[in-house]
Amino acid sequence: MKNENFEMVAKTLQGLEEILAAELKSLGAGNLRTGRRMVSFTGNKELLYRANFCCRTALRILKPIYNFKAKNADTVYDEVKKMEWINYLSPEKTFAIDSVIYSEDFTHSKFVAYRTKDAIVDYFMEKFQKRPSVRVNNPDIYINIHVSHNDCTISIDSSGESLHKRGYRTDQAKAPLNEVLAAGMILKTGWKGDSHFVDPMCGSGTLLIEAAMIALNISPGVHRREYAFEKWIDFDRELFDMIYNDESQEREFKYKCYGFDISPAAIEAAGNNVRNAGLTKYIELKTQPFQQFTEAPRPGILVTNPPYGERISLKDMLGLYSMIGERLKHVFTGYRAWIISYKDECFDKIGLRPNEKMKLMNGSLECEYRCYELFEGKNREFKKALNKNTRPHNSKTVNKR
Repeated sequence: MKNENFEMVAKTLQGLEEILAAELKSLGAGNLRTGRRMVSFTGNKELLYRANFCCRTALRILKPIYNFKAKNADTVYDEVKKMEWINYLSPEKTFAIDSVIYSEDFTHSKFVAYRTKDAIVDYFMEKFQKRPSVRVNNPDIYINIHVSHNDCTISIDSSGESLHKRGYRTDQAKAPLNEVLAAGMILKTGWKGDSHFVDPMCGSGTLLIEAAMIALNISPGVHRREYAFEKWIDFDRELFDMIYNDESQEREFKYKCYGFDISPAAIEAAGNNVRNAGLTKYIELKTQPFQQFTEAPRPGILVTNPPYGERISLKDMLGLYSMIGERLKHVFTGYRAWIISYKDECFDKIGLRPNEKMKLMNGSLECEYRCYELFEGKNREFKKALNKNTRPHNSKTVNKR
C-alpha cells in the first residue's frame, strides 16, 4: 500500500547523522532516531522514494523486513529460510547479499552472507524447484544482513549503488571528496545560497557542484541513472515519476560559486563535471594558486578541502597552511571560512582560533572541520560591533593568536 508506514534506515558517514536526520524530518519522516553512521525513521513508499532522491547526506536507504536473534550461522540459515521470499523475489530474478557484522559469535561476515544465500536458494528450490541466481553487479534485489551481537536484521536495500554516486562526475582530480561528505560540510555551515560561495582549492569541483545544487534546491538524484527500488515487485512508476518531475521546491540563486585551483588539470576536470551537472551558469572556474588571491567576492563564504595526508610532505603542508591563514586574514575579512583537515599542526599554522569544530571521516582519515569567523580589527572591537547589531555571537569568536 502506498500510504502504509514502515521502518527504514538511512546510512551515512560518521559525523553527518544529525544533518541527515534534519533532512529526513524536512521530508516528513517520523520516529527519527540517530545512531552510529545511521538514522532510523518511519514513513511510506513515497518517503522511501523521496529519501533516495532528495537526501544529500544519505549513502543508502534500507527497508528492514525481518528481525531475529542468532548465535551461529545455522540459526541464521533457519530463520532466513522461514521468510516468505516470494513477496520480494522470484525464481527468474537475481540477487546479491551484503553483510555487516559486529559480533563476538560471528567472525566471518562472508560465511554469514553465504548461509543467507543458501537459505534463500533452498526456500525457492523446495517451493518452486527453481532458484534465483546470485549476481554481484546490478542484481534485481540487494539484500542486507546486519548482525549486532546476537540481533540480526534482514533488510532490502532500496538504493543499490551508493547514493554518493550522483551521476555528474566523470572526471576527478587526486583524492576527490565524497559527494555526501561535501554536501554535509556545506549543510553544516547553514549556507543556502544567500551569498557567494568560494572554494580556493576546488580540485574536481565537488564542493562547488553540491553548493550550487543546494542553492538552487535541485535534488541530488536528478542525474542518477537508477535506484534498486525500481526493480522491486511493488514499484510504483507513476509515484516515482511524480517525485522526479516535481520542480516546485527549486529556488533562484542570485550569487555565484567560484572555484580556483593551482592545477590546470583539476580545473579542466571540474569544468567537465560542472557541465555534466548543467551548472555552468552558476559556477565560475579559474586556474589560480591560493597565494595569488588579492580580493574576494562579497558577501561570501569559503569552504575548502586543502591537501593533507599522503598527498604532500609535512614541511610543504605546514607552509601551505601558514599561507592559507595569511590569505584568510588579509583577503577574506567578513567571511566565515570552513576548512577540513587531518592534522592539528596544520590547523595551528593557520594562526586563527576556530569558533566551531566537528569530527568528520574523509575516507579512512579522522578529520576535523573547523569554522573561522574572519573580521577586521581587534577581538574587542569585533565583539562590540556584534553587540551593537544585536547579533547572537559565540564566546569563542575567532581571534589572532
